[in-house]
Amino acid sequence: MKVRRKTGPQRIVCLTEETTETLYLLGEEDRIVGISGFTVRPPRARREKPKVSAFTSAKIERIVALRPDLVLGFSDLQAGIAAELIRAGIEVHVFNQRSVQEILDSIAMLGRMIGAHARTRALIGQLRGAIDAAQQSASRLPCRPRVYFEEWDEPLICAIRWVGELMEIAGAENCFADLSTHPAAKERIITDPLEVVRRAPDVLIASWCGKKFNPAKVRARPGWEAIPALRCNRMFEIKSSEILQPGPAALTDGLNRLGQIIADSAYDMQRKGGAAHPSDSARIP
Repeated sequence: MKVRRKTGPQRIVCLTEETTETLYLLGEEDRIVGISGFTVRPPRARREKPKVSAFTSAKIERIVALRPDLVLGFSDLQAGIAAELIRAGIEVHVFNQRSVQEILDSIAMLGRMIGAHARTRALIGQLRGAIDAAQQSASRLPCRPRVYFEEWDEPLICAIRWVGELMEIAGAENCFADLSTHPAAKERIITDPLEVVRRAPDVLIASWCGKKFNPAKVRARPGWEAIPALRCNRMFEIKSSEILQPGPAALTDGLNRLGQIIADSAYDMQRKGGAAHPSDSARIP
């Protein structure tokens, strides 16, 4: 029996969850020697791998002691960690995916780094299949609900780009599509809370990273009682681990949850005579 010789980095530290999840899905979890303390997918990773970082901080000495031949990070928010590790002589790659296509591209790049070409193509094929199925389901909805996705509440921050795209794929209209294209959270702050009232979302979806959604707190915001989503009690929560990690989770569980919420809301609007937006199939930009 021929044994496949592994190529590429053999000792990888993942500073965020999505690379950990991807490596497990590819059957390459034995390469991982350290993970983020925020990792929840897959659940077994927390039991099997040492936790060596938060999101904007890391145990540099512990990472160095693990002798990684590659550390994987995400975005400018981890630039400081990356710089320290580079000065320590460790190879670092920081992904910066912000859209659905870029998530798929980052998975493809990671697959190439470790030489898992066939399994990576299969995984990407599965993820594209899920996206296509969601688009087909969305095309049959009676209307396209306007959705306000709240990523944080103090200050109000609307959906990042991949979340906005997934909402459209699932059959919704993103109320703040004009802000979602901005990569930095500070650029997606809604400075005037009454702007949400003016845009009149049919559905409100919250994913407050790190804390539980509080509908009563939202209802107490001045003027928000006029918003259709609140009047019709169409307020929902999606766990941040399912939708705000730019990896497989967002394209599977996150997209499925969005699809359920948007479909239920569309049919609720139809029953109540509020289907003001004709259905149209959504596409990845």
